[in-house]
Amino acid sequence: MGACSAAVSADSGHEVLVYDINQELVNSLSSKDKDKIEAYLFEKGLGDLIIRNQARIKFTFHLPEAEKFVEAAEAVFMCLPTPERDGTGETNLEIYEAAAKTLAQILVKRNNGEQSRYVLIINKSTVPIEMVSRTKEIMEELGVKNFGTGSNPEFLVEGKAIEGSIRPERIVVGAWNEKDFAVFRNIYDRFIEAPNVNYLEVNPLEAAASKLLANYMLFNRLANCFDVVGRVCEKFSGLHFENIRKILITDSRIGDWGFYNSLFVGGSCFIKDARSLSHQLKNQGGQSDLVDEVLAANQRQLTNFLNRAKQELNFNWAGKTAALLGLAFKRDTNDIRNSAAIETAKFLLEAGVRQIKGYDPAAGNNFLKYFKDMGTADKIELVDSEVKAISDIEILIIAGDWPQFRELAELIKKNLPKGTIIMDGRRMLQQKYQELAQAGYNIIAVGSPIIKAE
Repeated sequence: MGACSAAVSADSGHEVLVYDINQELVNSLSSKDKDKIEAYLFEKGLGDLIIRNQARIKFTFHLPEAEKFVEAAEAVFMCLPTPERDGTGETNLEIYEAAAKTLAQILVKRNNGEQSRYVLIINKSTVPIEMVSRTKEIMEELGVKNFGTGSNPEFLVEGKAIEGSIRPERIVVGAWNEKDFAVFRNIYDRFIEAPNVNYLEVNPLEAAASKLLANYMLFNRLANCFDVVGRVCEKFSGLHFENIRKILITDSRIGDWGFYNSLFVGGSCFIKDARSLSHQLKNQGGQSDLVDEVLAANQRQLTNFLNRAKQELNFNWAGKTAALLGLAFKRDTNDIRNSAAIETAKFLLEAGVRQIKGYDPAAGNNFLKYFKDMGTADKIELVDSEVKAISDIEILIIAGDWPQFRELAELIKKNLPKGTIIMDGRRMLQQKYQELAQAGYNIIAVGSPIIKAE
């Protein structure tokens, strides 16, 4: 999300330099070609925003250029990968700390070594709650003076990051003193008095914690819907998930966010941040049972869904060809991190399928590269349309929620022989379930009992 934040800062009238060691990324963002920009970072509106503000934003992989820019910079945002370490919940800070040390080496040279200009170092990455103290420690160890440290977590929705940055619900800034808050106010001046924007000033620990807790609360909401509401609708015939949903969300205390059913919560944030929260709580001597159960419920949802083919239809995966529609973790992105399709494909390969035919409007190449890097791509065929994906298969699995998948019913009836199993992990075809069953298809859907061919 660093590129999106930078583009919006430029759009706000600030001079912005983005430094990254990834030359391919820098070249794409510098290309002034909308399609090339958004092919690399699939965010609607990003290309237009960068091109429109190209006079105020520059991308570089040359460190001397960053050194020169920092001479007069008021703030430096740390927008770095902070991946989980081997599924433990511990944050791998190697990239962050290496970048912080490089920054420190630049900062000590500024103003001919006098460091006369004050600079605020801001954590934009999702980091452990107390990371701001470690950032300060690194700077001081390497001789940086006349600086402050703060936190400015982003709460953007992937695929809608530009819209969310231009029309944010809230902006959270964390600082220890008025001097640093003044820097933040200058950066976010256009939003402070804007209607419908909550501009919140807290300390850096509270800002960092709010990101982890917000993602956990959202994750919890989704897992509750899957594991309780959806499961009840699967186990009691005569219950329709959409009708139960309508009843629940019309209670203003409950609201409608997260009330949909899916085979898995994926993406780069929810799982990683929940594990991080659990890890940090345990390190502080706290209980993390509820956080851990949300993680378990999410995995249980996927396992339960995939096992239903064997349990309810005695389906044997070995030697079969399966179609997998939707390879990104959700619509409007090419991001495959923790995608349901990745986990599903691993399940299918272990079960001995003959072939997986995969399709996604944006994420196909990333999906295939993942399995090539794992050395397990020999049974995966990437196709360029839904029709090609669902031809000559024994089972269809819908793992993504791209809007066009709602229109698959007619394609299915024209291309799939009767008796084929349809596994709908997103309830994309829920309005057509009875029609498809009458046409001779067996349907396994999250949030429904099995619907057998008539």
